[in-house]
Amino acid sequence: MSWATLGQSGYGGVHYPRNMIGYGRNLPDPRWPGDARIAVQFVINYEEGGESCILDGDPASESLLSEIVGAVPWIHQRNLNIESLYEYGSRTGFWRLWRTFTCRNLPITVYAVTLALMRNKEAVAAMKEVDWEISSHGLRWLEYKNFDEKTERRHIHDAINLHQEITGERPLGFYQGKPSINTLRLLMEEGGFIYTSDSYADELPYWVSGPKGPHLIIPYSLDVNDMRFAMLQGFNSGDQFFTYLKDSFDVLNREGREGAPKMLSIGLHCRLAGHPGRTAALERFLDYIMNQDHVWITRRIDIARHWHTHHSVGKDT
Repeated sequence: MSWATLGQSGYGGVHYPRNMIGYGRNLPDPRWPGDARIAVQFVINYEEGGESCILDGDPASESLLSEIVGAVPWIHQRNLNIESLYEYGSRTGFWRLWRTFTCRNLPITVYAVTLALMRNKEAVAAMKEVDWEISSHGLRWLEYKNFDEKTERRHIHDAINLHQEITGERPLGFYQGKPSINTLRLLMEEGGFIYTSDSYADELPYWVSGPKGPHLIIPYSLDVNDMRFAMLQGFNSGDQFFTYLKDSFDVLNREGREGAPKMLSIGLHCRLAGHPGRTAALERFLDYIMNQDHVWITRRIDIARHWHTHHSVGKDT
């Protein structure tokens, strides 16, 4: 088999579904509003109350993304330490982040787990009060890789219906977070989404083929993300967090000045960035970028609508 043939197929001649090329050296000009050199987008992941917990019939307690680095699931047992760390996010961390962004009049996209929203209606009201985009983060914050297709489809359907009941609006974006091999296809088959975000493959939106036509992916990031405070190899101080945020912004902003504007997606969690020492670093970064010129700080839905308008399939990009 030649290298050219192998590039289009896997071993054995099976079609290779991954796109390893993307935009390559010929990046499209995103034409961000106001001739912005960079689009900066903040996500607050609202998951607290939707994580694994035997109170909700799960087989084990939650173990991921808390102050207990290296925690393991407790089978058939509640882990009250983990539970209270998550409770901190909804009781305290959310409100600190809410004040941090609202006092600066900055827009936010919330990746909202449906069950978490159901358990804090006051937080939902606060999100709506300041016109934050509430995108779906699935019915539960669970690992879907071992879910059968029928169950995951039902979870997606229930997440949409309950999200609309709770917020008054259908979610137009979706980020499962821990997807299965079926997630993207199921979301495209469901339809009704302007974008989904279970990808880390680029710094610009891109289109994929779907059963109902072209489907827009708005990539997310895991490096410019406070989750690295809860990992063995990650941030251990606010200064590290600020420096990484600033360096990421500065490089992309420079590339934008040189004619290749891109998007910077920054991920936050109420139970992580909502702690005072981390919020202080976030505040320094917000004040830094607000003093820069030609920066579009926006929501993911606004990026998606811009891409649909200016870069739909078949248009000159």
